[in-house]
Amino acid sequence: MEKINERLLNWASILEDTTREQAERTASMPFIWPHLALMPDAHLGKGATVGSVIPTDGAIIPAAVGVDIGCGMIAVRTQFTADDLAGRDLAVLHGQISRSIPLSAGNRNQKIRASAEPRIAELRDMPGVGQADAEARQWPQQLGSLGSGNHFIEVSLDETDRVWLFLHSGSRGVGNKLAQKHIRIAQEQCRRRHIQLPDRDLAYLVEGEPEFDRYIEALRWAQRFAYLNREEMMDRCVDQLGRFLGTEVERHDTVNCHHNYTERETHFGREVWLSRKGAISARAGQLGLIPGSMGAASYVVVGKGNVPSLMSSPHGAGRNHSRAAARRLFTRSDLDARMTGIAWGHSDAFLDEHPDAYKPIDQVMADAADLVEVRHTLRQIVNVKGD
Repeated sequence: MEKINERLLNWASILEDTTREQAERTASMPFIWPHLALMPDAHLGKGATVGSVIPTDGAIIPAAVGVDIGCGMIAVRTQFTADDLAGRDLAVLHGQISRSIPLSAGNRNQKIRASAEPRIAELRDMPGVGQADAEARQWPQQLGSLGSGNHFIEVSLDETDRVWLFLHSGSRGVGNKLAQKHIRIAQEQCRRRHIQLPDRDLAYLVEGEPEFDRYIEALRWAQRFAYLNREEMMDRCVDQLGRFLGTEVERHDTVNCHHNYTERETHFGREVWLSRKGAISARAGQLGLIPGSMGAASYVVVGKGNVPSLMSSPHGAGRNHSRAAARRLFTRSDLDARMTGIAWGHSDAFLDEHPDAYKPIDQVMADAADLVEVRHTLRQIVNVKGD
């Protein structure tokens, strides 16, 4: 851990100057308390750095939560082992999963599945549903869809060759629209008050005002949508794996965690709004998930309850190159070579997800050694992504 200043602690050994400067700007905001914690996977984000833990007293920065509210991971360990998959064409399983779950930005379900109905009913009964309806009336069809970018579904093997299902997604289009709406409201509030910001995307809402309460309502709704969205997709993955192997799947372990979200938490004796933007909660004994890049290892971890980190840990590898730079730097033939032995989408659309576009996950995990303990190491054998 490096103490950059009184308001910024850093766990990243790989840290660009521009990322450090962005984190310093966020940490300078007057309502940050006691300090901002920068995780090992930190990289540039919108307003606030991705891979940062941001405690605020009396205010919230919507862009510091992120535009994919509630984005996170879910993993399930099954009863199967590599032996159960031996000799089977995993491309078939890849196809089954791809057909069962809408992939790519903008895609959604054509009809509501029975498994989604109680989840949608729960969301309809929550405060915030009116805001969701106003921004994206087709949000029920989005439940159970993956999206694109770094979102994925994987079948993996752990260190003892047990089969895991592992996926990454968030609150989809409805969460994005809710986030963008409240970022604009925060910017207007700051303009109206003639507040000078180091970055317009650090615009904030003040606790006790109606705009703040509306954001918290939308935030909590979108976080729950994201959690249920992952559950719905995992149900479909479990179903498809069972069909592929001709045996019903037993769920031996399940972990579902956000890494773009805000909660009320107590740290250093004070209750604050804690925003984890690209970070997971890592309280002592708490299970979490840290995915590597496409073609790299992922980890099931348990938190160590590190107090200076605000009981947090990294959420993944963290980008080392922008998507545009990755497309210039890497070739399809190289990506094909890196994905040898994995059933995947075989498309140029995934060049910006090349493993070398991200920080080395081994280094990220080494930097996080005082934050989490590795419980399982997973290596992917099927990778499903939207283009």
